[in-house]
Amino acid sequence: MTTNEQKRVYVYRVHIKATAQAIWDAITKPEWIERYGYCARAEYDLRPGGKYEAFATPEMAQHGVPHVIIDGEVIESTPPRKLVQTWRIVWSPEMKAEGFKRLTWEIEPSFPGIHSLTVTHEVDGAPKTEAITTGANKETGGGWSYVLSDLKTLLETGKNLPAS
Repeated sequence: MTTNEQKRVYVYRVHIKATAQAIWDAITKPEWIERYGYCARAEYDLRPGGKYEAFATPEMAQHGVPHVIIDGEVIESTPPRKLVQTWRIVWSPEMKAEGFKRLTWEIEPSFPGIHSLTVTHEVDGAPKTEAITTGANKETGGGWSYVLSDLKTLLETGKNLPAS
């Protein structure tokens, strides 16, 4: 992870023993998305201007979380290499008020049979979103580092990390 002091940007990179297509499917297809990270189903309309929504799990709903927990819009989609979208947490009025932030997924070959997945999240003016996505807010999980570790584990072993 790196940060830029003038603009709040976090960059996460993980190397995964998988094809670019397998990684792309894992980040864009609902049946994959709900198998790692926070296990919340998400759906994309991968056309520019298309909708992105992530939905509360049954466990989240038991705590009064609304049905849609994150929303956004697709800016650019170049399968299986790059996805640029806006991303906004909407389960609390404070985080929703922080507005949409840019999220970029990039998949590139790194070593034979291995691809790197780089996630760049711009969080200027969104301290609550930043605390959750960086893992600084321990009550809400490990942020992008946990999500990407779980994604890597799932693609390489077929199993996800145990939830704490």
